[in-house]
Amino acid sequence: MDIRFISTLTAEDENALAPALLEALGSVLDRFSLPYTVRIVTSGAQVFQHTHPSCEKELRVPSVPTT
Repeated sequence: MDIRFISTLTAEDENALAPALLEALGSVLDRFSLPYTVRIVTSGAQVFQHTHPSCEKELRVPSVPTT
């Protein structure tokens, strides 16, 4: 899914707001057990990114005793 927002903020304001927006989105999305990446590219060409890896649990196979 690719979602784009167009802002009317100045490049300086976008650069100041982007980290806080990324943190807020990350705190909501981190509660879900799914991998995702949120990337914010400002009009000033700065890139802010947060990635959450998959929360899959390892599949454990019980050991079988050998005789």
